[in-house]
Amino acid sequence: MQRRAFLSVSATAAALMLSGCGFALRKAPSFAFTTLYSSINSQLGVGLRRSLQSTRKVEVISDPRRMAEAQVILEVLGDQREKVVLSLNAAGQVREFQLRLRFRFRLRTPAGKELIPDTEILQQRDISFNESAVLAKEAEETLLYRDMQNDVIQQIMRRLAAVTEL
Repeated sequence: MQRRAFLSVSATAAALMLSGCGFALRKAPSFAFTTLYSSINSQLGVGLRRSLQSTRKVEVISDPRRMAEAQVILEVLGDQREKVVLSLNAAGQVREFQLRLRFRFRLRTPAGKELIPDTEILQQRDISFNESAVLAKEAEETLLYRDMQNDVIQQIMRRLAAVTEL
């Protein structure tokens, strides 16, 4: 009986400590703009468009003829994937790769006011390589790129939400 009371008091104390420290679940970001023009056609661009539209606070315009309707313009300056050899074995065969995802962008108004200057986001992951499991390693590489892409999208969303005024 005393154990139950102790556990009950402990759980209540833990809940009170968490609520007192300012802990809160992450909410959908709020943006200073309601329309954004972007002409990104890559996988990352599709993911970013979906993330922005899922907030239901931003309309993403991708038609260049409607560019004047947008409050802000997201210019993509670079979007590239790289695969670099990290290590070789004694026979000169690849043992490790480093996968990199680079995304450069800036955010401006149609009038030319720069809201987010030229920014580069770099994600990298190391992956071992074994020539006897090539298909499995290709699948792992695809998953790592997708994970890096999701990280980049979340970083872009946070940076767009940090813009407070146009």
